Amino acid sequence: MTEEIRPLAELDPLGEARSHERQGAIEAAMRAYEQAAAAAEASGDGPTLCEALRRLAAHRSRRGDGDAAMALVRRSHAIAHDLRDDALSAEALNTMGCIQMALGDLDAARQSFLDALRLGGPVRAVRARVEQNLGILANIQGALDEALAWYGRSLEEYRAANLEHGCAIAYNNLGMASTDRGLFDEADRYFRESQTIAERVGDLHLLGLAHANHAEVFAARQRYDEALRSADEALRLFERLGARAPKSEAYRVIGVVYRDTGRPVLAESRLRSAIETAVDTGSVLAEAEASRELAMLYQTVGRNQEALSLLNAAHRLFQRLDARVDLVHVGGKVEALQATYLAVVREWGSSIESSDSYTFGHCERVAANAAAVAARLGLDEAEALTIRLGAYLHDVGKVRVPHEILNKPGKLTDQEAAIIRMHPVWGIELLAGVEFPWAIKPVIRWHHEKYDGTGYPDRLRGDEIPLSAQIVGVADVYDALTTTRSYRRAMSRADALSEISRCRHWWSPAVYAAAMDAFAAARDADPRRHPAAPAARVA
Repeated sequence: MTEEIRPLAELDPLGEARSHERQGAIEAAMRAYEQAAAAAEASGDGPTLCEALRRLAAHRSRRGDGDAAMALVRRSHAIAHDLRDDALSAEALNTMGCIQMALGDLDAARQSFLDALRLGGPVRAVRARVEQNLGILANIQGALDEALAWYGRSLEEYRAANLEHGCAIAYNNLGMASTDRGLFDEADRYFRESQTIAERVGDLHLLGLAHANHAEVFAARQRYDEALRSADEALRLFERLGARAPKSEAYRVIGVVYRDTGRPVLAESRLRSAIETAVDTGSVLAEAEASRELAMLYQTVGRNQEALSLLNAAHRLFQRLDARVDLVHVGGKVEALQATYLAVVREWGSSIESSDSYTFGHCERVAANAAAVAARLGLDEAEALTIRLGAYLHDVGKVRVPHEILNKPGKLTDQEAAIIRMHPVWGIELLAGVEFPWAIKPVIRWHHEKYDGTGYPDRLRGDEIPLSAQIVGVADVYDALTTTRSYRRAMSRADALSEISRCRHWWSPAVYAAAMDAFAAARDADPRRHPAAPAARVA
């Protein structure tokens, strides 16, 4: 009698589910895992039940059903514990850590990963996956050196277990972490290794990701031809796979290359494609990154209002980033964007002054002095950033003031003075369509208001004037007094302080005291001396 030949799924209850997973048929895989779990429970097959529940938990978590996922993985862990199977317990704890990470409980996730590492020590494949997840967790928390160390250990374990596909993933992770640290030689080597292995094992999706990531390294090193080749190869692979979401990264790198090589039309087209693809696929991170790069393009071609609008949109997107989903250090991304914001605003402020040798550098100096006053008042980082940005743009409305009035060497007529006094209002009109994440517009409109109600344009009085506007206002006056203008020589710093003391009723007592302290310290630290001059006209 010949032996009955049973279907593979009956010989391996999990085989069908894993096959569906490899094909990307997740719904079918989940149904197969549910069937495997039911059959294992009925037959008392603990190891199969444990694994089926664990895999179901992982898929539930990816669907956003964290509570159900935790219930499943806790049951999987309990079964593994009862079986006294350390390897299965470690697998369950590793999955539990991933679910906790997705739920935002990073401390619990770290503990689960460390427990998994302790139990799964003898099983190199388990150890490699756990160390990889510890690297991801460190990356989310901004500990890039720690992330690199965990990824390196993960690679060693994958190598020892002879798991090529795991090595390809580890190399890609090492490449990304090295890029974030600016270690481009190392990143270049890691991405090449990841590409070689991914191609050998047939993982085209990982191969595409490695090419897209490598393109970013090439662009950062100004190896533009190689950047374009890598990005184009990534696009070809993603197109072949029908994977739309990762195409945004490739489009973004191509746009950056075209921008940095002086091809703004092509750059705008590719960066727009990156944004549209990110929006269509729901990738907040990709949309934010591409919006920032397009803003920098607009700034380079003088489209400043559009640049600021895009930066504001990017800021809102970065604030929406979820480290649990995007696996990034959100704080680091926001800080990088704010640095870009400062650079764009500073450049615009400088461009406004570029035609006037007398006022060139005015916004930079006002920003520095205003920051010093803010520090003495004990303002927090957000308030200090608002003041710095407002200082760079406080005179933006002067672009509407005729050049001959701004540079008139003699006394202004009443009509000319009235035109000058419109620049805060014109600044607000110029930026009417821009919604800032910070309260910059009050600085622009009210930096010439005075505490005694004699300022302009709205004759605000006392604490009606925002603190930020008062701070920029006093820094503006100090710089006007201590720099040479078309209508007078610069005052000495000592005489400028005396003039500010005479006009102390223009600011609140606290702002006046902090300003005098800050400006006196700056005077003492600066060896330059200016000849005395008569009282200055302050616009």
